[in-house]
Amino acid sequence: MDKPVTPRAAAPGPRRRDRHGRGMRGPIAPPQVPLAASRAEAFADLVQDSVERLERRWPQLADIDFLVLEVPRLEGPGQAWNDEAVPLGGTVSAREGRPARVVVYRRPVEIRTKGRDERAALVHEVVVEQVAELLGLTPETVDPRYGEDQG
Repeated sequence: MDKPVTPRAAAPGPRRRDRHGRGMRGPIAPPQVPLAASRAEAFADLVQDSVERLERRWPQLADIDFLVLEVPRLEGPGQAWNDEAVPLGGTVSAREGRPARVVVYRRPVEIRTKGRDERAALVHEVVVEQVAELLGLTPETVDPRYGEDQG
């Protein structure tokens, strides 16, 4: 007759194998491969590409912080959503030693786009519009190709 197996006490420290003995799951691809980038990281890269494209023409953009947030926040406690469109981006003027900020909202942009190229075009459009608002210019002045990227 077989002896019953008594469970071992869990040893302190990290587990080396999963309960089926095949080892812990690891990443599908090495970190240097684009597959390993999360959607949030890939989106942040699109924003950075757009900013770098504009900085060649507008060096003063180096003084502006560009941020990516998941979704827009309500203005204050007790605020309710209204029927207006969800914003894709926003700006915060410079104040009290803090630099001006341009914010791009990831989820609303992702929902409105199908592929990476379409997403990149919309991200650039949002960045151009927000920079134009911050600088008091028209989007066409900030980027002469504004509006031409989407076909």
